[in-house]
Amino acid sequence: MTPLPALHDRLDRIRNALPSPGVAVCGALLWAAAMGASALVNLLLDDWETPAKIRFVSLLYAAGGALAFPVGLFLARLVSLGRHWQVALAAAFVCLLAATIGFTGGLFALQYRSYYAQWHEPALTIAWSIQFVHTIATAFYQFIVLGIRLYFPLGFIALALASIWFARQQR
Repeated sequence: MTPLPALHDRLDRIRNALPSPGVAVCGALLWAAAMGASALVNLLLDDWETPAKIRFVSLLYAAGGALAFPVGLFLARLVSLGRHWQVALAAAFVCLLAATIGFTGGLFALQYRSYYAQWHEPALTIAWSIQFVHTIATAFYQFIVLGIRLYFPLGFIALALASIWFARQQR
C-alpha cells in the first residue's frame, strides 16, 4: 500500500509537469504548422498525387502534430523535472518524437481503418476484432515505413529547435 505522502508527492510532480494552457495551445499550433509544412514540402517536391490528396495528408500531419505537442511536452517535463539541461534536451527530443509519430500514426490508422471497414465483418464479432487489430497494426507499419520520411528534413529541424527551446526553459 502506498503511503499518503508519497501519493501527494506523485500528484505534485504531475501537477508541476503540466504545461500552462497558453504554452500548450501556442506550441500545438506552431508544432502543427511545422509538421504540416514538412509533409507539404515533401509531397510537393515529390510531385505526389493530386492537390486534394496532398492537402489531406498535410492536414493529417498537422492534426497529429497539434495533438502530440501538449502530450509530448507534458511527458518531457515529467521525465526531466529537476534534472540537468542535457536530460531535458533528450527528454524533449524523445517525447516529442514519440508523441508526434504516435498521434499522427494513430490518425493515419483511423483513416486506413475507415477505408477498409466496408470489407470487414459486422462490428464487435470475433472476426471483426481480429480484422480491426490487423488493420490498425498494418496501418502503423505502413506509416512507420512510408510516412516518417515526410518529417525530413523540416520536421527534424523543428524537433531539434523545439528540444533546444525546451532545455533552455528548464534551466
